[in-house]
Amino acid sequence: MGILDRFRKKKKEEKPSEEVKKTATDLEIICGDDKETYEASHNTMFLDPRKIGTSMKEAAKKAKKFEKSGDTVRTRTWYETAGGLAIYKGDVEKVKQFFGKCQELFPKSSYKILENPKKVVKKAQEYYQKYLKEEEKK
Repeated sequence: MGILDRFRKKKKEEKPSEEVKKTATDLEIICGDDKETYEASHNTMFLDPRKIGTSMKEAAKKAKKFEKSGDTVRTRTWYETAGGLAIYKGDVEKVKQFFGKCQELFPKSSYKILENPKKVVKKAQEYYQKYLKEEEKK
């Protein structure tokens, strides 16, 4: 009867729904109760910027090149990349500059990092110091 069992519809046993336990990410732990900083960081920073195959200067050059050619999508992408690398470097002025350009290109987009870039960069630096150094040890 094993073959016939395949064709019969088996009633699915309903399991009582268990609460889904959400574990906090490393970035959430660093930001704590500051949801605004977490959201601004979450959408702009790289978790491991060492894996990006370009430097901040190169990304900025490419963004300017695409800006001159009128390709706004690529321009935005490269400015976001440069901004993410500026967060890693801890350069608040460059963060403002690069994400400010993104905001100019796409005014309907919201870049929460521009509201308080110093705080976001500070939390990102805490993250990088703690978690990237731990990875190097492994």
